Amino acid sequence: MSKQTCHKVSNKDITMLAGAILDYLCQINSDKGNIDIRKVMRHKEILTDFLIYAIREEIVWKDMFTFDTFIKFRKSTGVKKAARALIGISRYLHDNSRIPAPLRIPNYQIQLPDIYEQYLFYLEQARAVAKGSIKGTRRVLASFHDYLEAESVDLCALKIEQLDLFMAKFKVAPDTRRVYLQHLKGFLKYLHYEKKILRKNLVPLLVGPPLFDQVKPPKFLRPQEVEKLFSNLPLSTDTDVRTCAMVYLAYTLGLRPIEISKITLDDISFSEGNLRVPDRKTKIPVVLPLPEMTLKAIAAYIATARPQTTFRQLFLTCQNPIRVIFKSCV
Repeated sequence: MSKQTCHKVSNKDITMLAGAILDYLCQINSDKGNIDIRKVMRHKEILTDFLIYAIREEIVWKDMFTFDTFIKFRKSTGVKKAARALIGISRYLHDNSRIPAPLRIPNYQIQLPDIYEQYLFYLEQARAVAKGSIKGTRRVLASFHDYLEAESVDLCALKIEQLDLFMAKFKVAPDTRRVYLQHLKGFLKYLHYEKKILRKNLVPLLVGPPLFDQVKPPKFLRPQEVEKLFSNLPLSTDTDVRTCAMVYLAYTLGLRPIEISKITLDDISFSEGNLRVPDRKTKIPVVLPLPEMTLKAIAAYIATARPQTTFRQLFLTCQNPIRVIFKSCV
């Protein structure tokens, strides 16, 4: 292959990378529920450096998000804390079927200042906390550290008002919020009792948002309402048929929108009547039995409404250009 041809391939791939970076930054910038401007700007700086590096080294698309390229980029440019940005964009591209696999960095974990790392080591060694729980604690503490840096707050001067503002950032389900709260409370106890960094124990004050008696009971569908829902699902358009299959999956298997959007054709076994869900919130893969009515809804969608394409994801857009459906569309 001539050098001129190599440049043409590289130029095409560089254009793809530039477009991918713009798409990814727009995606994280539109996450209004939990946006962190400081994180967006940091990712923008790192990915711009990565784009310049890819141009200089003429890296082709298939080699962009490999561990080898990551190591060379970090050594060549001296950019620190590049892993989070590159893992983030590679996961985004993988979720949208633009690369076969996200960047994987062996034993990668978010590095925090010493006091945080000492606490995590304390959990592992003195409290024998499971590794999965420690990873969850690390993620919460990483967000907490970023928040304190953004607000120029020192741990020694921490106040309950700042803790309340930090917890208000998480737009998550109540059960998830309670888990995050427990991670944070454990760290605050450690700072007060073990390290004497906090003069006052803030844990009793960190109670979360108030819960009031509900005048109305929780809403749910009664059996006759469920029957009415399914009997009134329209099937006149390709979008209707796709929606029908999604509703059956959500109702009969209890899948979340993100789990539904990630289902591939390879996950479905019509002969055995089951569905493999490899990427769950718990990170534990599971194989679920598919009820007959759900199987029929999926089969009808594949046979009559799903576009003919090389995409392996089950649910796709119904209009050109055909692409993988996002969780926000589910």
